[in-house]
Amino acid sequence: MNIGRIGRMATAFGVAIALAQGALAHDGDVAVSPLMQLPLPDLPGKEGLVLKVVYPPGFVEPAHRHDAHAFVYCLSGSVEMQMAGGKPVVLKPGDMFYEDPSGEHRVGRNLSKTKTATLIVFLVKDIGKAPVLPPTKN
Repeated sequence: MNIGRIGRMATAFGVAIALAQGALAHDGDVAVSPLMQLPLPDLPGKEGLVLKVVYPPGFVEPAHRHDAHAFVYCLSGSVEMQMAGGKPVVLKPGDMFYEDPSGEHRVGRNLSKTKTATLIVFLVKDIGKAPVLPPTKN
């Protein structure tokens, strides 16, 4: 398990939320841009967070989880996703993927070694809670 990379990814997501605009990227790492963040008055204590996530060519994200409902829409590229206990799914532009709050995201990778892949991620999460958490310890 690559805890350093999980920490960098969690930091990237955290900083992205704090930024009002712009993108955050490190060489070879994911770029995350916050698009919208709003409280959901009909769901007390919850907020919607929408992020644009760009995977560089060949990017493989570490295992992680979201204590949130995550709806992932593929804008461009080809991305493989897999939840713990589930089958791998390849997303192409227009495809969607769902991550439930109790699940662990085991695979997320850009299948291209030459092109970026862009995702829009909509999260329904607890207000103030980090959008990305390390995997649970087994």
